[in-house]
Amino acid sequence: MDILIAFLVVAAIGLVAGILLALISHFFGVEEDETVKAVRACLPGANCGACGYKGCDDYAVALAEGRAAPNLCIPGGEATAEELGTVLRVEIVPPKNVAAFVHCAGNCSVTEQRADYEGMQTCRAASMLFGGPESCRFGCLGLGDCMKACPSDAICMKDGIAHVDPTRCTGCGLCAATCPKGIISVIPKATPAAVVLCSNKDKGADARKVCKSACIGCKKCEKTCALEAIKVVDQLAQINYDTCTGCGACAEACPVGCLDTLIPR
Repeated sequence: MDILIAFLVVAAIGLVAGILLALISHFFGVEEDETVKAVRACLPGANCGACGYKGCDDYAVALAEGRAAPNLCIPGGEATAEELGTVLRVEIVPPKNVAAFVHCAGNCSVTEQRADYEGMQTCRAASMLFGGPESCRFGCLGLGDCMKACPSDAICMKDGIAHVDPTRCTGCGLCAATCPKGIISVIPKATPAAVVLCSNKDKGADARKVCKSACIGCKKCEKTCALEAIKVVDQLAQINYDTCTGCGACAEACPVGCLDTLIPR
């Protein structure tokens, strides 16, 4: 009898608690916005943050509330933008076709290590120790933080530096955000364009001491470009991709070979 009474008491408590939860859910529950659900279904779920929001969920809410443009999802590309335009009933401009690029050509044959590093095998950890073991304090550390961050397996390590496969890269920018040296940027890949294979901002002579492929800031590229699409700032060539046509004149003029021309893929 005691066991039966205890069972009935527990059952009664559970029943009352269930009724209370049902009432609370009914009267205080927040209905999910159907527009947010529809928008979220269009997004790829990469949660890369390339759109400027914390993830796909936050971006979906911002879209539903009209606070964001529907062409900010770089991994989703034009297809996702079109789906969002249909759901939101707005006209969209396709997102830019971009890919990540590593501005460093300091492989094992043109540079060397100035110290032996035996700490945590991450670029961020290595860079905290006097800038890292590489002779060039601006160059790629080659420990693969960007490769680990890439959701599309578009980055590999070769000859001590990172390389991006533009055919697999979605342009999400996670690698650029992860690199402690800041030598990765997201650039257009739909049209030919010049690229700088260096990030060293030291004076020419000092830069060449640590890397044979370093930019020396001679400005020959700048003087060669008829469109003024390349400028030397802080001893380093920089490309304006709004005006660069990828003609290759700057790469031909560069005496150290730290400029190249990308062919769209």
